[in-house]
Amino acid sequence: MKKITHAVIPVAGFGTRMLPLSKSVPKELLPLGNRPAIHYVVEEAIAAGIKHMVLVGHAQKSAIENYFDINAELDNQLRHKGKDEVADSLNWLPEDVTVSIIRQGKALGLGHAVLAARPIIGEHDFAVLLPDVVLDPFTTDMAADNLAFMIDAFSHDGHSQILVNEVADEDVHKYGIAKLIDTSHIDEISGGVNASFGVAGFVEKPSLAEAPSNLAVVGRYVFSNHIFDYLANTKASVGGEIQLTDAIDALINEYGVNVTTMRGASYDAGDMRSYMQAFIYFAEQQLADEK
Repeated sequence: MKKITHAVIPVAGFGTRMLPLSKSVPKELLPLGNRPAIHYVVEEAIAAGIKHMVLVGHAQKSAIENYFDINAELDNQLRHKGKDEVADSLNWLPEDVTVSIIRQGKALGLGHAVLAARPIIGEHDFAVLLPDVVLDPFTTDMAADNLAFMIDAFSHDGHSQILVNEVADEDVHKYGIAKLIDTSHIDEISGGVNASFGVAGFVEKPSLAEAPSNLAVVGRYVFSNHIFDYLANTKASVGGEIQLTDAIDALINEYGVNVTTMRGASYDAGDMRSYMQAFIYFAEQQLADEK
């Protein structure tokens, strides 16, 4: 199978958990250390071999588009003042990487946001990266771990991949939890290594007593293009949203899906408490690198 080179990054959310910070600044542009959160997400995708990013946004998120564009006036001013190094650092995207923007139009859920990227993704298989989730780039190899591992696993067996990670018992009710086909695979996740194995489905925010495991969905997916057909035929659930999990269930039944256990740590950059912890951690790592 061909290696995946396309990714969808949904950025249309209003970031209500981050108010008032996100009232005028998109939550994806809030800083983690000296860079906005979405910068790390795109860097992760590039390291994994992605060449075409599709950002799914809305009219109020033009600042994100601007971040990935070249500001010719600023570039000229910096170079006129002899600050070529600073100017070069702002134009950091590799020449062979493309960032496209498409608007979701209506806020009809994550599944609808992914489906909105279909006109650009076309017939390609693709990855999905949720920008609220930032994986630790300091303790893992982004060219080999997590998303890169998932893409490689998909290229070998054609099974869509969903990243999961162990969560504490008291947090199980906050997440979509994986139900494994073979529970003996749980032994493989000790030590925080990447491992891929079959999943029977997911239970959304179960109680601890009802949870089939403690493996929670993290926010990284690698999908066969077939997911688009299921999303197109998925009926809106309560609240009028098209759920990505409904399409995943259909994909599991027809083609099989694997979960990949995560290596390293992840941070919820869309939650105020987790965001503040992440900011401190990223800033400390960057300051240490400067010494």
